[in-house]
Amino acid sequence: MLIRVMNPLHLDLQCFDQIAPACEQLREQVSKAVIGQQQTVDLLLTALLCHGHVLLVGVPGLAKTRLVRALGCALDLSTARVQFTADLMPTDIVGTELLRKDAAGTHRILEFVQGPVFTSLLLADEINRASPRTQAALLEAMAERQVTVAGQTHPLPEPFMVIATQNPIEQQGTYPLPEAQLDRFMFSYVMTYPSDAQEMAIAMLRDESVLQQIKTVATQQQVSTWAKLIRQMPISDVVAKQAVQWVRATRPSEQGANQMVKDYVQWGAGPRASQYLLLAASAQAAMQGKPTATLDHPKQIAPAVLCHRLVLNFAASADHITQSKIVNAIMTN
Repeated sequence: MLIRVMNPLHLDLQCFDQIAPACEQLREQVSKAVIGQQQTVDLLLTALLCHGHVLLVGVPGLAKTRLVRALGCALDLSTARVQFTADLMPTDIVGTELLRKDAAGTHRILEFVQGPVFTSLLLADEINRASPRTQAALLEAMAERQVTVAGQTHPLPEPFMVIATQNPIEQQGTYPLPEAQLDRFMFSYVMTYPSDAQEMAIAMLRDESVLQQIKTVATQQQVSTWAKLIRQMPISDVVAKQAVQWVRATRPSEQGANQMVKDYVQWGAGPRASQYLLLAASAQAAMQGKPTATLDHPKQIAPAVLCHRLVLNFAASADHITQSKIVNAIMTN
């Protein structure tokens, strides 16, 4: 079995060995403020280690905002929250240039005032409520980790992650995210209701100062270093081939695609899905203290990577076929 290294640089084993215990401590600290939602926490940690972005779909009250703030406290990262509404403008997110007087007060100069996007963890709350023009303001930031205003390029902090939310209930007055923007999200995840015991614990949680009790586990520099190490981890040809096969199996024009894909899928996942699938598999392995990903790692993370990248046709809607059903069918073949 051949082993391919995604980056030929030497892997710092001492720093690498810090990832798994640090992630365990992060889960412990975040659980002080957020009860349950362990899968969501693991998904956010995976995306953070991969420099990816996450789209969370869930009803109100599932602690999405608190989760982002708790993660920021545990990692000593700056956080910001933007409530997306129909009247939100692109400048409300990226910033704008203002005309001001200089220090001497004799001349007027244009000064760039940074928007809330200049942070490490950006919570884009109910992102589909803003107009496509405003949604597009995030595309450059998500893809290139920079913002261009009036011809000037401004780099964003490292790490930088967008955590966007959508409410699956209220769809009136919303603008569905275009496929090009959906593809920028590494993961899409549907948050579920807490269990009976967890909801009882949430109902009894009266202390609003829990965020202040969270201890910092890692610094911003450590997170950036770990993200670089993830991209240097070796990947076996067996794991890479299987991940690529799963992605290609989502395309109806692909030879060997199953009948469900041919009947219900209009467009399948693109090559970026293959990249994200292997990168996420490496991050999951590192979080478990393993030096390389096995076949189980991409299999566990595949639904979060693939589902939002499938464009279904009208027949799928008529037959109540969802993206998750199609992905499950592909994974079991």
